[in-house]
Amino acid sequence: MRIVDLIAKKRDGQSLSTDEIRWFITNYTNDTIPDYQVSALLMAILLKGMEREEIVTLTLAMAESGDMLDLSDIVDYAIDKHSSGGVGDKTSLVVLPLVASFNVPIAKMSGRGLGFSGGTLDKLEAIAGFNVNLGESQFRHLAKETGLVLAGQTKSLAPADGKLYALRDVTGTVESLPLIASSIMSKKLAAGANGIVLDVKLGHGAFMKTLDSARELATIMVQIGVDAGRDMVALLSDMNQPLGVAVGNALEVAEAVRTLQGDGPADFHAHCVDVAAYMLQLAGQGDKWADIEETRNEVEVALKSGRGFDRFRQMTEAQSGDVSQLDNLAKLPKADIIETVTATQSGYIREVLADKVGLTSLALGAGRAKKEDSIDFAVGIEVHASVGDKVETGDVLMTVHANSAASLKDAKKLIETGVTYSETQVEPLPLFYGVIEGTDV
Repeated sequence: MRIVDLIAKKRDGQSLSTDEIRWFITNYTNDTIPDYQVSALLMAILLKGMEREEIVTLTLAMAESGDMLDLSDIVDYAIDKHSSGGVGDKTSLVVLPLVASFNVPIAKMSGRGLGFSGGTLDKLEAIAGFNVNLGESQFRHLAKETGLVLAGQTKSLAPADGKLYALRDVTGTVESLPLIASSIMSKKLAAGANGIVLDVKLGHGAFMKTLDSARELATIMVQIGVDAGRDMVALLSDMNQPLGVAVGNALEVAEAVRTLQGDGPADFHAHCVDVAAYMLQLAGQGDKWADIEETRNEVEVALKSGRGFDRFRQMTEAQSGDVSQLDNLAKLPKADIIETVTATQSGYIREVLADKVGLTSLALGAGRAKKEDSIDFAVGIEVHASVGDKVETGDVLMTVHANSAASLKDAKKLIETGVTYSETQVEPLPLFYGVIEGTDV
């Protein structure tokens, strides 16, 4: 085969065969196809799209380009979740211990954040001593012994995706839905999941800005999973405004702990209950957890009982984290400067733009602009106002946590542009816009 023939074929809107796609991934992973030709193929895919069978084949080839994690010797059914990312999205810190509290084993590999705030691993490292860098044997041991482990990748998973992602970033092909879907799902399949719950965000603070584009992406990813033999559910959730109150690593850990103790923000609490319920539904594979409303009620009971917090505490201790910081949240990293941002007028909150809040947290040092950047665990923002709230001039809208006067000044100037007002009443935003199940596609 010749890569130039594949480029021409896709340029002309034709479908690539299974053999052609697998040949392309194998040879690109082995560095025998140059970037300039792969760039041309990626652009052709962006412009001409891919059929369902092509996308599934591409995803499986990418997943199989490196190690495939097999968890069957430590868990009967591996359940996983994936969020497409957002501002204040600390969902894994609550949902995974909650699900584990139902004796559903969780062995999850997560990543670090690039952009608005830290990823799940960065948030966990805000807890002193928490070890996310586990060897494979240690990862497997904790998964088997404790039923809950959350760590960084122990294997080379989907290396083809890493190469393609870097190339897409510099060739204007990031927006291709087949390439986005195959990128996300290749890592999920390589990580050994039997069932996957996708939390696909849409709005100002998400990559997918509209409901239609988010639904299309979610549908493609569910199709990939179903065709690869996995149980799938995708939730379409709002990211026009931040999720919960806290944005910033230590602040988000504290909010996750309070939520696990039954005292979290109402929107974040409800969001976590839904994600956990669908994970339990898949883990039960339609038997014990067939009724989603009943499952939500059971998750609520678990939250109120503190079972989820107990599992989070056990995981932290098993991974060498300082559990005293969970028992006394005041021991978590604290910023030197804490100031409020107040309403500039009376009325109703029309927008709390998640992207503006995210950019502000990044400016404070809570996230990374580049992979090599370090993260300040203590800084961030607490967002006290939500769309639809009635406010008076001078009411506190946000609290900014900073470690320098310069970053505080820049943050306050930027964050004020993220809130808009209305003289007339505004309806609150929904948490979810729909659910796509594997049986739907």
